[in-house]
This record gives sequence, C-alpha cells and structure tokens, in this order.
Amino acid sequence: MGRFDGQVFLVTGAARGIGAAVVRRLAGEGAAIAAADLDQAGLDDLREELGSQGTSILTRILDTRKADDVERFVTDAEAGLGPIRGAVPCAGIARAKPAESMQDDDWAAVIDVNLTGVFYTCRAVGRAMLAHGRGAIVTIASITALGGQPGRANYAASKWGLIGLTKTLATEWGRRGIRVNAVAPNGVDTPMIRDGLPASFLEGVMLDRTPLGRLAQPQEIAAAIAFLLSDDAAYVNGAVLQVDGGLTAGFLTHKHGADLAMKSAPEILGENL
Repeated sequence: MGRFDGQVFLVTGAARGIGAAVVRRLAGEGAAIAAADLDQAGLDDLREELGSQGTSILTRILDTRKADDVERFVTDAEAGLGPIRGAVPCAGIARAKPAESMQDDDWAAVIDVNLTGVFYTCRAVGRAMLAHGRGAIVTIASITALGGQPGRANYAASKWGLIGLTKTLATEWGRRGIRVNAVAPNGVDTPMIRDGLPASFLEGVMLDRTPLGRLAQPQEIAAAIAFLLSDDAAYVNGAVLQVDGGLTAGFLTHKHGADLAMKSAPEILGENL
C-alpha cells in the first residue's frame, strides 16, 4: 500500500520543475491528483504519463491570480476526485532586475503570482479542508526568503511575504485540523536555473558556497514536501524546512568550506577581512 492511497492532492505549477516532481511523487505513493498550470502541453504529457500508470488525475489550465477560477478548480477537483487532503501551490515566476530599473509590471507580476496567487490557492483549498476537518498545505518559499539577494527585490519580497502567510495560516487553522508548512529550497536543477543563470554565478557562487557542492534535484524537494504532507509530520505546523544543501548553515564559506578547514584562525580572519 502507498502512503497516500485514497487521498486527493491539489498541485499548481504542476507541469514542470518542482511541481511536476511533487505530482509524480504523490502519485507514486497512491494519491489522486488535481494538477493545474498554464502549460497545456506539459499538463497533457503529465496526464498521459500518470494515467497510463493508473493514477486518477484531473488537469486544468489555471491562472492562479484569478480567484474565481481557483475556487472553481477546487470545487471541480472535489467533485471529480473526492475531498482534498493536501495542497502544494507551486506556481511561481522570477523576473530579476536591479531595483532602480525594475518596471512596475516586473514587480506586480512576481508579487501577484508568487504571493497573491498562493493566497488565493490556500484560501480556496483551506475552505474545503476546514469543512472536512483535516488537511495539509505546503508552500514553496526559498532561501531568498531568509536574506536579500541583489536583483531580486520583487522575488525576495514575495517569498518573505509567503513565509508570513504560511505561519499565519498555520496559527489560524492548526487547531481546526489544517497544518501549513513551507519548504525553502536553494537552487534546483531545472531548465529555468540552468538557462537563466550565468555559469559564472552558478558554479562560482552558488555551488561554490553550498556545502553539498551541487544543485538540488526536483525529486529531492518533492520528497521533503511529501514528508510535510504526510502523517509522519503530524506535529509539524508553521515550519520552514530549509532544503538547501547547507547553504544557509554558515557564513563566510568558500569552496564548500574545504579551503578553510586546514588553515589557522589568523589565516582565515586575514583572508576574509
């Protein structure tokens, strides 16, 4: 038997990246899936793949910035699959620019998708779960929600806000049977990262300062999310689980810390002053 046999999960941003990995992980453990995205082709591929494996799956083209459409999707998912047990609002975007040259549209789009759209999704599934008296939600934060990052004022603001939203929902709904947590990944090995970041930054900064020395795989983030959705995390509520390869574990790190390990304190201090 699978850990999620007979349970229904709703995932937005489901056609690729972390969202698709979450869908596959939950389906592989027996769940029925309501999957939404703006990528029709990606959803079609996902439905064909999982349907051939016997998964009950409902797909929907959905703009999570449209509250009424989100509400309808939740209603249709429950009508078609059954009561929603858990949700993972994965839909998100990034538009990196220096703050002084960031256009209004760049700011609004990222806030609207990454924060407002997640709120609409949580509100809609939260209403359904509250009616059932149980459920779990996992939001997708970021290490950028734990510190600033040049060129990402809009993204950082959205993810800091998302953590505030997550903790607030956890305090409002916990006593009523709904747990709300977040994961905060480092860079994840997806085309968006590989194609969107200069190799000099990816290799020379991110991986250089990540103790595990590599990007996360989408399925590794999905595994953490599956844990938070499961009864194994029954007493975990309002948490932000950092799935970051140790990036936020320390400061002044370089080459995964290996270049400092054999040096004396004066040498280290002198190098970093």
